[in-house]
Amino acid sequence: MQKQPNRLWITALLIGWLFDFLFWKHAPGISFAIYAVITLAGGLILLWLDGIRPAGKTLVLLPLVLFFAAMTFIRMEPMSAFLAHAFTLFLMAGLAVTYRGGQWLRYSLADYFARGLDLFGSAVARPAMFAAESQHLKREAGGEEKRPNQVWPFVRGLLFAIPVVAFFAALLSSADLVFAQALGDLVKLFRLENLPEYIFRMIYIVALAYLLAGIYLHAAQRSGDEKLLGLEKPVVPRFLGFTEASMVLGSVVLLFAVFVAIQFRYFFGGQANIQIDGYTFAEYARRGFGELVTVAFFALLLFLGLSTITRRETTGQQKTFSALGIALVTLVAIMLVSAYQRLVLYETAYGFTRLRTYTHVFMVWVAVLLACVVALDLLKRQRAFAAAALLASLGFGLSLTLLNVDAFIFERNVLRFEQGQDLDIGYLASLSTDAVPAMVTLYQSQAVSATTRDHIGAALACLQAQADSRGDDSSWQSFHLSQSRAETSLRLVADNLRTYTVENKSWPVTVKTPLGEKFDCSSEIYD
Repeated sequence: MQKQPNRLWITALLIGWLFDFLFWKHAPGISFAIYAVITLAGGLILLWLDGIRPAGKTLVLLPLVLFFAAMTFIRMEPMSAFLAHAFTLFLMAGLAVTYRGGQWLRYSLADYFARGLDLFGSAVARPAMFAAESQHLKREAGGEEKRPNQVWPFVRGLLFAIPVVAFFAALLSSADLVFAQALGDLVKLFRLENLPEYIFRMIYIVALAYLLAGIYLHAAQRSGDEKLLGLEKPVVPRFLGFTEASMVLGSVVLLFAVFVAIQFRYFFGGQANIQIDGYTFAEYARRGFGELVTVAFFALLLFLGLSTITRRETTGQQKTFSALGIALVTLVAIMLVSAYQRLVLYETAYGFTRLRTYTHVFMVWVAVLLACVVALDLLKRQRAFAAAALLASLGFGLSLTLLNVDAFIFERNVLRFEQGQDLDIGYLASLSTDAVPAMVTLYQSQAVSATTRDHIGAALACLQAQADSRGDDSSWQSFHLSQSRAETSLRLVADNLRTYTVENKSWPVTVKTPLGEKFDCSSEIYD
């Protein structure tokens, strides 16, 4: 990039200005995906023009970036949207740090931490270093020869032009009222009261351009230098003796074995075997699943930590430690099954919510990660845990975004209702626009009962009232596919929803259905 430094600065400034254009006073929507793609494309083009090609393994990250970027304007449900934004940024950072090397699958946790700090340092310091180097090369190439000053003639010409243009603009404004109005709107843009805003926007555009330039420079200059930590010498030396580690791991395995034995007797034996004073079966299930998932998570950390710091000097010690690890994972897997069943029981009693759905998916990927940890220990590939954890995290994000959490919750809760359970209309009305197409489809279906249709319509009427009072940003930058699909679906049943009466003059907002039922549009369910 040293031969064409202006190309870097111009590209970074244009992308910095694009951020202002897409996000200033606009609600997030398709703008994030557009900005992510253009930022990525700008960097790839810059590097390609300089003859810097990406490593083959780095290209695997591109479709993942594009997938999660697209999900930012496809999913409105909070956790799915958060993961889509977070993984888009994380994977783009990964592209920058491994662009030329492509060894991201071989990174350890220490590598990820070190590369992240290195990227941050490059974003802060490398643009200034690059500018100084460019000036130095220009001086060495004879750039120190004095050139005619091009600034002052431009300034003098501007000063001469302003009064002339103002004179003719005044005459033209008198001649045409439409032109006068347009000119007045233009002049308003430069009113002094807007000056602080313009200064603030200019500062963050330049700051963002500076940081982007640093990231592009890092990809060009630093991403090929991927000296992996811990290959020649462990980052953390193995200081714990085999006996001590085995006692810790064996004690935990014994504790888990006793717990699982009790679980088989009471929990897995059926509801009739659980007799606990002061607790209902559903309350017993609720108190259990969160704790069991937490136990599984910390068991993973324990085994990983002991595997990293324990000395295993003989084949027998290695086999014993691995056997204890397999026993630990097996017992934790049984506990996860128990946690899953507890969660199912709790959902049967109280219905599906976002948090309970997140936990369902999370438990599956924790179990996969546990199995990977044991396999890596058997293969003596412990440093690959970071790659396994990354892939499990990506799997969790992919699963959640593809599932459509809110539509899933709606469908399961309606199924419970048709089986004789309660249906919380307020909670359905609190779901995002992701659920609306599924709601409308089922509302129009002839397969559901009149009572179910009446309840679904109540939730839709609440959602329609919320949308009418919200006043969403209508600019194209804020376009969101989930909202667009919801609006299209609601128009299909607009005539039906007029038969529902929404009372929103006081809190809580209520809705009265054609069958005479009355529901709150708010819910007290939070987990």
